[in-house]
Amino acid sequence: MKLRVILEPSEEGGYTVFVPGLPGCISEGIHKEDALHNIREAITLYLEPIEDDAIFSDTAEQIEIAV
Repeated sequence: MKLRVILEPSEEGGYTVFVPGLPGCISEGIHKEDALHNIREAITLYLEPIEDDAIFSDTAEQIEIAV
């Protein structure tokens, strides 16, 4: 999977990285390489399914779709 990220220099030093396609998926690092490593980890965690936290009614139906 390829995602576009925005790498922006921080006023305090280092870099902040945003993923426009994943709202709220943000990370940072002191160097560009650190920031990119950290955002890869953040993306992995963001996309990780959390099935245990979901509470559905007895009539709910779970369906997988391709996008």
